[in-house]
Amino acid sequence: MTGIGAVTPLGNSFSSTWKAAKDGVSGIGGITRFDASHFPWNVAGELKGFDAEGCLSPKEIRRLDPFVHYAVAAAFMAAEDAGLVPYSSRVTRYALPDSAGVIIGSSRGGISTIEKALIKSASSASYDSSLVTHRIHRLSPYLMPATTVNMAASYVAQKLGIRGYCLGLSNACASGSNAIGEAFRLIKAGHSPLMIAGGTETPICRVCLEGYGSSGALSTGRGPSESAPDSSKPFDKERDGFVLSEGACVLVLEDYESAIGRGANIYGEILGYGNCADAFHMTKPDPLGEARAIALAMREAGIRADDIDYINTHGTGTKLGDQAEAQAIIKVFGEKASKIPATALKSMTGHMLAASGALEIASTLVSMKEGIIPPTINLTEKDPECDINVITEKREANIEIALSNSFGFGGVNAVIALKKV
Repeated sequence: MTGIGAVTPLGNSFSSTWKAAKDGVSGIGGITRFDASHFPWNVAGELKGFDAEGCLSPKEIRRLDPFVHYAVAAAFMAAEDAGLVPYSSRVTRYALPDSAGVIIGSSRGGISTIEKALIKSASSASYDSSLVTHRIHRLSPYLMPATTVNMAASYVAQKLGIRGYCLGLSNACASGSNAIGEAFRLIKAGHSPLMIAGGTETPICRVCLEGYGSSGALSTGRGPSESAPDSSKPFDKERDGFVLSEGACVLVLEDYESAIGRGANIYGEILGYGNCADAFHMTKPDPLGEARAIALAMREAGIRADDIDYINTHGTGTKLGDQAEAQAIIKVFGEKASKIPATALKSMTGHMLAASGALEIASTLVSMKEGIIPPTINLTEKDPECDINVITEKREANIEIALSNSFGFGGVNAVIALKKV
């Protein structure tokens, strides 16, 4: 990995996000995007002060869903960080090598734009009984292409001039980690020496809020202040669900020899990728499937349980999810599970769906490089059913090999094994 870019509830760059994470800052607050006062779930992790004009024209901004805005911004920052494009106006189109590729994951794609279009259409509909006709608001001709899941990857490819492998991937909350894992596989197989990969999401809308909320997945907890910063409580005894959030994180992956050859700054190396299904339930996670994904990543990496120095957990804050993940870690690591340092970044960011997995991989890379483990905040009393070593205070640590876990609805599991360089 040679480049990282991100826009998150903690900051509009990866550096500002990482600084906030190390400081234990919460990016969660009351929903401002629409009136959510009548919902029991009225907090979220929104981006603050993000402006897409730095990377897209006004016309592009109007036509595209924000999940594409976020992906393009993060991709430009990652490409700049990797030294692939100059630090200049990002509205300019660049041309990366024809062999380069892009994979961007998203769970919900342009759902917020679709919702707005349907609300506007429904509110303007009229019915003429004499003519027996319906008159409705005309939908934008850009509605369908601008909101399809592949558009984030396609538009990143367009803006960076990537003419190689291009894939929009949707695999629930594991999408961002899957995108990075699949990019790793393509590079390992010799298909492409350079890949842009990550996840992006803009799910803060009525449909997602009520949809996830009615399934019992969202937190209804309120914090001590109106901003409710402690609503996201992974592994805590009183946790009651995740906090819906938005954002994007994109990484540059490239062949090791290529990176060394051009003198690139290397954040770390992917050793293995575990991807498997529970084949169990639509929403309930299965610890056995998650444990299998961890084992698959370690097997490909050629590492053992004793080699793992750190785990960046999926840690959403749901009752079943956190318990299943803890059980999976215990199954793989046995007694060592209570000793390996683990964190849950979603305690600060909330759950950015596809973007979270990519951000957690990026954060793990920088944890190894800097020797810093960020804290898990809001953990007051750990659930005894989650007997793993969750770190609640920032600490220094020598991390040589680490894991980053991502799991999603449908029992999809993605685990990435990483190595310090």
